Amino acid sequence: MDVSQLDRATPNEFIGAVAPLFEGAPRFLARLAGDRPFGTEETMFRRAEEMALGMPEEEQIELIDAHPRLGAPPAAVSALSHVEQGYDRDTSTALDELERLNDQYERRFGFRYCVFVNGRSRAQLVPALRDALQADRGSEIRRALRDVVAIARDRYRRQREGVGAA
Repeated sequence: MDVSQLDRATPNEFIGAVAPLFEGAPRFLARLAGDRPFGTEETMFRRAEEMALGMPEEEQIELIDAHPRLGAPPAAVSALSHVEQGYDRDTSTALDELERLNDQYERRFGFRYCVFVNGRSRAQLVPALRDALQADRGSEIRRALRDVVAIARDRYRRQREGVGAA
């Protein structure tokens, strides 16, 4: 659906259409549905980011944790995440290191490491995850929420253009 259709959709139709962009997160999606109309794609994603950053922390974590773990088993990720995380092309051995770093990250911050992969291999993401472990919790929440919206924006653009996710 384009933004004009999303603006006119019922709340349930809107949520159904945009849920794959955000991997679910029902409270966030309900908030976003109630914030229409957007008018433009730019406005929709700007307001999505503002909303995500302004929600109570419990809802922010729900939105972040809606995304699969980086390097999760292929059967545990959505079709969009499967392509974005490179399961169809990346055969690197970084999975063991990602598993170890994910465990450290989740123990330290209390939520999943979520990042806009943006075509990077898993091996290329290992240093970013290591660096994230040095950040403070509030900075990581804000970074992850911005990346959640960047992922959704990229997915929306790719769907609109009829291009597979990367």
